[in-house]
Amino acid sequence: MSTTRRHFLSAAAAAPLIVPSRVFGMYAPSNRVTVGMIGMGRQCMAINWKQFEKMPDVAVVAVCDVDAWRLERAAAAVPGSKPFRDYREILADKSIDAVMISTPDQWHVPISIDAVKAGKDVSCEKPLTRCIAEGRQLSDLVTKHKRVFRTDTEYRTKPHYHQAREAVINGRIGKLVTIRTGVPKSDVGCPPQPDMPVPPELDYDRWQGNAPRAPYTEARVHKPHDIVARGGWMRHLYYCDGMITNWGAHLNDVAQSGNQTDRTGPVEIEGVGHYPPSDSFWNVLLDFEVHYRYANGVQLIYKTERPYVRFEGTDGWIYADDTGKVEASVPSILAPPSGSNWKRLEHKIDKQDFIDAVKSRGETMCDAEVGHRTISVCHLGHIAIQLGRKLKWDPDKEIFLGDDEANRYIANPIHKPHIA
Repeated sequence: MSTTRRHFLSAAAAAPLIVPSRVFGMYAPSNRVTVGMIGMGRQCMAINWKQFEKMPDVAVVAVCDVDAWRLERAAAAVPGSKPFRDYREILADKSIDAVMISTPDQWHVPISIDAVKAGKDVSCEKPLTRCIAEGRQLSDLVTKHKRVFRTDTEYRTKPHYHQAREAVINGRIGKLVTIRTGVPKSDVGCPPQPDMPVPPELDYDRWQGNAPRAPYTEARVHKPHDIVARGGWMRHLYYCDGMITNWGAHLNDVAQSGNQTDRTGPVEIEGVGHYPPSDSFWNVLLDFEVHYRYANGVQLIYKTERPYVRFEGTDGWIYADDTGKVEASVPSILAPPSGSNWKRLEHKIDKQDFIDAVKSRGETMCDAEVGHRTISVCHLGHIAIQLGRKLKWDPDKEIFLGDDEANRYIANPIHKPHIA
């Protein structure tokens, strides 16, 4: 029972008149999904909670952050929400149905696991994991506990990407041969940073989570009293893999879906990339190009360039990008769906997809397994760049074949650059 519902029932018991449910309609408090928001930084305040706020079947009832300034700001912005410094208090609240996790990457899986065990449904920001083994553990746990899970990417929702992958799956370009995906080239290095006093509003120890312990400096975390600037943690390997997983979680999700391999993965991987100088404080990849081969013979070429997906087949190609453009080699590829055999792909906004599944107890478009498999593609490319050689991957057993050094990365995030 939600907090809103309890409040209403208490008021009704004290009042001389019982208000009939038709006053509220189908979105009476008892029909709303109650959501707790964990991590109240840039992504959450600019996008995530605002999307939930617009949904009449959702009530955001709790906010949580280890930064007291951000928490106070969030509590003031989200009407009727209760603030928490410790996410475990949200998980212990039986009135909360689901959580939205918008923390730095190192916290995605630990909080998701705790939430699933606590009986909560989960929507979690991408990139879902810091290593491949985390994703397997999370996906198996979601299945075991029968929870609803959504990896929070909106790229299957974007109309132009939706149109492209649906056309490919329905054979408009013939047999799929090659997929090309791109992500922005926006990560940079920076000079060594001095140690700084921890801001009084930040619980820095809790912010670090399971990452290696390191002295506080602003470029490691986020700018104090600011939720607009990009956090420095997004460019440091203790907390994030950089653009290869960050935007790769979007574009490679579209690629995996179009290839109908979003519950498996490639069998061969090789790639090249460049890191900043060794004395740079920010140390994620600056640029990269990775080539994958799938068991069905399809090749995926993934690199830093701009956000786009291009599917190439035996009968033509189709292209979509972040400007909203969708184009093809011949006009018939872009023709509207036709015929009774046309396979329609589900199309709805990401947050509504999550809430609908919470209500129906069905699957989301990007559940834990799909999210795990997509981000595994990105991790596999990062590992191949680290080792500087072609790797063979068994997507069923999720191990590298005949390569013990590569297998050590399966359960361990990449915390520092290393080119063999």
